[in-house]
Amino acid sequence: MSRDQRIFDLIQRMRDGKLHTAAELAQAVGVSTRTIWRDMAMMAATGIPVEGERGLGYILRSPLVLPPLMLTTEELAALMDGLARVGSGGTPHAKAARALRFKITTLLPQAGFIPDPEDLG
Repeated sequence: MSRDQRIFDLIQRMRDGKLHTAAELAQAVGVSTRTIWRDMAMMAATGIPVEGERGLGYILRSPLVLPPLMLTTEELAALMDGLARVGSGGTPHAKAARALRFKITTLLPQAGFIPDPEDLG
């Protein structure tokens, strides 16, 4: 399982608003608790509203929703392709493009769109 897929799965599990221990999450996605600790730190650093700490557990504090925006499948593909290209380069915007692409991919199911990972590059 890729890191992106694991993060996506973690967010989906945490959308229930309940406190989840690192051990519970680690077992669910098949990684170590240390990996969960790193994933939670990365998620918090990119603006995902996850709170918690080692030994207590983690919770997703606010719902993740997209603002009203209507994109066609082709527009979404173009957006994701553009973000992937900018994110893979050495430009000043590369880190922001990767973070934005991650956020969009994470929120697509809430918008009623279940992405095929092959379509999103």
